[in-house]
Amino acid sequence: MKALHKTAFVLMVIGSLDWGLVAIGNWMGSNWNVVNLIFGSWSWLENLIYLLVGVSALLLLFKGKKGYQPPVNSPAQGM
Repeated sequence: MKALHKTAFVLMVIGSLDWGLVAIGNWMGSNWNVVNLIFGSWSWLENLIYLLVGVSALLLLFKGKKGYQPPVNSPAQGM
């Protein structure tokens, strides 16, 4: 479950940064959608990435910290 949580977190960060760049790009009158720029010629892959980012967001929203278990020797365990 730890690997799933980390993967979901990474996808969530990627999606968040992409949306931030989309907003900045729109204000500046250009396309800064990194996912579209990299995978735009493969629309199915672009849509799959967006779907994975959305599922990751839902996983983190509903699981939150419950789905994450810190490593055994982590200082967070002493808290």
